Amino acid sequence: MTSVQQAAKLTARGAATKARIVTAAADLMLERGAAGTTLDDVLAASGTSKSQLYHYFGNKDDLIRAVVRHQAQRIQQDQRPELDALDSHAGLARWRDKIVAAQAAHDQVGGCPLGSLANELAGGDQQTRSVLQECFAEWEAPLRAGLTAMRDRGSLSPEADPAALAEAIMAALQGGLLLAKTHRSSRPLARALDMAIAHVHSLATASPA
Repeated sequence: MTSVQQAAKLTARGAATKARIVTAAADLMLERGAAGTTLDDVLAASGTSKSQLYHYFGNKDDLIRAVVRHQAQRIQQDQRPELDALDSHAGLARWRDKIVAAQAAHDQVGGCPLGSLANELAGGDQQTRSVLQECFAEWEAPLRAGLTAMRDRGSLSPEADPAALAEAIMAALQGGLLLAKTHRSSRPLARALDMAIAHVHSLATASPA
């Protein structure tokens, strides 16, 4: 049975139990890392039994991949509606401001939940790495779409490469989040995003929008 078929067969109660397990695991892994989080830790934090956990997840790796997807969805939800309005220079600025403000609100603690998992897990099995790649691609997709819309309507030079620009902005974001966490300061994050977005500005046509 595929994961889609399994999800379709979940009762409301089952879906709630599964979500509780994933949420508890995500919170623990953000604090302790995936390697530092045991299944017993997850059971205790979620108030579930081993039989319940293994009903939804074949092993710890399955749970970890569910946590990766959960954190990716959480990030995208937190960054909306700004994430869906990146088709202008003003929209990019609003998204940047929201990210920097969110980190400041958390005292720069935690960094990027998805980036932290990638740092720990990307050298492991291909299945988990593929899930990480998919999640980053989903997060990056609104950037690519917004930059493509800007180029297509003439706000950016025809030579602008939306895919390359989006990848560069995402790389700046991840590096900035890591340094912000390390230095307990939003300055590296703000500077990294500002420089990446300034490059987009440098490709603007005479009447940027």
